[in-house]
Amino acid sequence: RRMLVLGGGPIGCELAQCFAQLGSAVTLVEMAPRLLSREDPEVSAVLQGALEQDGVTVLTGARALRCEGVGEVRSLVIDDGSHEQRLEYDQFLCAVGRTPRLEGFGLEDLGIPVGRSLPVNEFLQTRVPNILAAGDVAGPYQFTHAAAHQAWYATVNALFGGLRRIKADYRVLPWTTFTDPEIARVGLNEQEAAARDIACEVTRYELSDLDRAIVDRAPRGFVKVLTPPGSDRLLGATIVGSQAGELLAELALAMRHGLGLSRILGTVHSYPTLAEANRHVAGAWKRDHAPAWLLGLAERYHAWQRS
Repeated sequence: RRMLVLGGGPIGCELAQCFAQLGSAVTLVEMAPRLLSREDPEVSAVLQGALEQDGVTVLTGARALRCEGVGEVRSLVIDDGSHEQRLEYDQFLCAVGRTPRLEGFGLEDLGIPVGRSLPVNEFLQTRVPNILAAGDVAGPYQFTHAAAHQAWYATVNALFGGLRRIKADYRVLPWTTFTDPEIARVGLNEQEAAARDIACEVTRYELSDLDRAIVDRAPRGFVKVLTPPGSDRLLGATIVGSQAGELLAELALAMRHGLGLSRILGTVHSYPTLAEANRHVAGAWKRDHAPAWLLGLAERYHAWQRS
């Protein structure tokens, strides 16, 4: 069957690849110049290549204009920047975002604004302090794990807010796009650091060099970490590859508790595992920051030993 997916965000990409792998002829339409526009361009490129390898036709820079139907023939008309194009389909999946349904609960009667989401403060309270919100209705993140994270703060503040309130902490919030390969990130990526004018160093490790990835025939992808100049403290990490969401947990833990890459490098990882990629990227950072004077001293020492 011909499946048309509108929207090149995480949900659109996940479902487009899923239907393609199940045997549908899938066309993915995205208005932006590339897929997953919040990720670094190289991440988008890897994902587009993976989708196309699975048979998905990817159309970026294409704006949806209207749906048409003539008899049993249904189509979406798009503008690709130079001319209009008609795409016929059997099933149409619109994945351009979602908004919570907030009307009909009496919130308006209490003076609580009902828009795209409920306005809440840093303690997850609405303008009526004993009404708190968590999850998609509160935003800003539409992730199940973000909702669970917020729910803890909302519950504690609801029960003990009269004594002490706790601000919701979003500083280290991971997210994963469940495509093949998976795409997982925590903290800053390169394009966000550049947009915010944050100085950083980028260290990268290719999964094609990892023994477990080679054995599993999943060498596509990389681990990329951002650190302040001269420091091993993590500002962010992006992983593209098999089980990327699982691998990210170690880096998210390190960020949350201020553990640098040297601590990860000093942690023994089982061989052969995908998790070794985190140790290898830490080792790459360490090699790049080895003091030249110490290397020179070691060279002279061993030369003296040999003589």
